Amino acid sequence: MKFHLRIFLLRAAPALLLTAACVHAHAEEELEHLYPDSNLTLGSVLQATFERDPRQPLLQANMVGVEARDKHASALLPGAPAVDLNHQTDAIGSGRNLREWGATLEFPVWLPGQKSAREAVAREARGGLDASRTGLLLDAAGRLREAYWDVSMNRNAAELAGRRAQTALALEQDVERRQQAGELAKTDVMLAKNETLQAQAAQLRAEAELKHAEHRWWMLTGLKSIPVYGDEQQASEAQADDSHPLLAPSARRVALMQEERNLARVERRENPQVLLSARHDRGAFDDAFDNSVGLAVRIPLDAEVRSAPLMARAEMDLAQAMTEHEQRRLDLLAVMHEAEHNLEVTRQELVLVEEQNRLAQENLNLARKAFTLGETDLVALLRVQALAFEAERALQTRRIQLQWDIARYNQAAGVLP
Repeated sequence: MKFHLRIFLLRAAPALLLTAACVHAHAEEELEHLYPDSNLTLGSVLQATFERDPRQPLLQANMVGVEARDKHASALLPGAPAVDLNHQTDAIGSGRNLREWGATLEFPVWLPGQKSAREAVAREARGGLDASRTGLLLDAAGRLREAYWDVSMNRNAAELAGRRAQTALALEQDVERRQQAGELAKTDVMLAKNETLQAQAAQLRAEAELKHAEHRWWMLTGLKSIPVYGDEQQASEAQADDSHPLLAPSARRVALMQEERNLARVERRENPQVLLSARHDRGAFDDAFDNSVGLAVRIPLDAEVRSAPLMARAEMDLAQAMTEHEQRRLDLLAVMHEAEHNLEVTRQELVLVEEQNRLAQENLNLARKAFTLGETDLVALLRVQALAFEAERALQTRRIQLQWDIARYNQAAGVLP
């Protein structure tokens, strides 16, 4: 089987050499990487990320809506007053010189309990805006955490791939030297070259993935630097109550819809109107003008033709808000459970891969000594070496994954970095 493998490598050598040329050609295009900054923390980068969030205009629009509710609730009148001007003449009619000018000023009047109901609506709307801002900040923190640990994971993969390529190149040079001394066959050189090419191709791919992750970081934060340390301490046990930043916006919306329903009950009928009028008129065949003032009150009556649609809409909005809030709570409970379970599993896996890596590195040292002494062939060494690299990769990956899972647990708990 070893003979067939070596024949295959000899036939595949031209293609492998061409692949190596492509690898080196792409490697010449050196790309700028993020530079680590010890003065940066995830907490300090969070504000920059939050300010770049594309949903900022939505927060500003909500602020305008809250201010409008405040103005309505604190206004002296529930609506805008109106002026009614009129003029009456019989110039086209009987022609008896009748003249009449009048002006009426209409003032809407608050319904009983309407002002306090509108103040409650405005208060809940402002509280909902604050909760939305906090929820948006936590969402930005989640995307920041994912981007940071994505970069860390890919940087680790690129470093391991680079070390593998260096080890493969050193082994290739050693095999070539021993082949020239007559200790090894030419096929061993081709086998070592193949290992080097594979390692360089893996390094190229790892570097590309790292660059993609760094670009996503830059798009998210607008920074060309990245914190050196992003480790977090695991938060205390998370609680999925209405104070949680992910649940607070929907909880405040439920409260807002309840106040909107109360307001709809108060505003079942239109606002009363107070009308102040003044009239300046002259009767037919009369040379003198008469001046008079008047006071009138307009009281609309309650009718289901107006109130029923308003109440139905308020009940529907409240039911929808309660449904969304409950769905968010269930989703959060699922996320919390998953984050806690993944963290526990990663801790257990880390213990296993630490032992696996210890054995793999010890086995690699023995295999290298055996290959140097000629007690084993290159194929066996490469197989052991591949297992050792995989064990080291698994160990480093699990260590980073543990910190990533802690960050995800804190995110589920609603804790900012």
